[in-house]
Amino acid sequence: MNSNDQKAILSIALLAAFADHTKAETEREEIRRIAESLGASKEHINLSALYQDVLLRRVNLAEVTATISEPTLRNLAYEMAVCVCEADGTMSESERSFLQQLQQLLGLNDAQTHTSTDITHNLAAMTTEDESPLVANIPKVSDAELDKSILNYSILNGALELLPQSWASMAVIPLQIKMVYVIGKTHGYELDKGHIKEFLTTAGVGMTSQYLEQIGRKLIGGLLGQIGGGLGKGLGSAATGIAFSFASTYALGQLAKRYYAGGRQMNTQVVKDTYQSFLTPAKELQQKYLPEIQQKAQTLDASTILDMVRSP
Repeated sequence: MNSNDQKAILSIALLAAFADHTKAETEREEIRRIAESLGASKEHINLSALYQDVLLRRVNLAEVTATISEPTLRNLAYEMAVCVCEADGTMSESERSFLQQLQQLLGLNDAQTHTSTDITHNLAAMTTEDESPLVANIPKVSDAELDKSILNYSILNGALELLPQSWASMAVIPLQIKMVYVIGKTHGYELDKGHIKEFLTTAGVGMTSQYLEQIGRKLIGGLLGQIGGGLGKGLGSAATGIAFSFASTYALGQLAKRYYAGGRQMNTQVVKDTYQSFLTPAKELQQKYLPEIQQKAQTLDASTILDMVRSP
């Protein structure tokens, strides 16, 4: 994948993020921040400029899609756009229209897009349905057992970064929600998904912005540089992406443990600051568990991931 392909796919992901025309100023600012931070990682891709082009409508979807010639990359571009549109768990009419137009411009048929769209939709639904309990009959566990559970979730989410399918990143947030639910319930709190999503957002783990960051890191980091080249290709350049999902999950778990053990007394700023304080040591810890992350990735496929998210 060359830099022109990377720019085109990232532009499509950004266009998908703004397809519903309702992005709040706070979310625009978060996407801008991500674009700038990712843009600094590779000199030949100015993500901040791409963001401005999309925001000011200087980017034409037809022109961007025309620059992607390889069929595999066309599928990838569509798959990533679906992930972004599904990030908040709802698909607006304007987002559906955008994806239909994108499918046509990329020359993809329904058979080519069905699998990734179906998986992504299922994962997004698991993130947003508030009616059913996430986990049943959780016994009281020790701090050490909670720490082990948080580590296991972190290893799993780090492993998802090694999969070439972009929809795999969609499982990160549902698994983080499930982890927080377990932690809350062990401290006597019966939480619904709405509360947990608000908790994640307060900590700084947004939905659309997190998926865009994962997509950007995968593309710019080079993990997808050899599509179909085998699991683990470009592992060295994938380290940033692995660290992102591992560290965000681990820091979130430790934050949730402190928050619910303390009776949910933290204000918004303390929640943000505490989450940030856990991120740096979590990123350092990721290197220690890299072999386990790689091993876990070898066992993952679509069915396994969906079962992990669904299972009590």
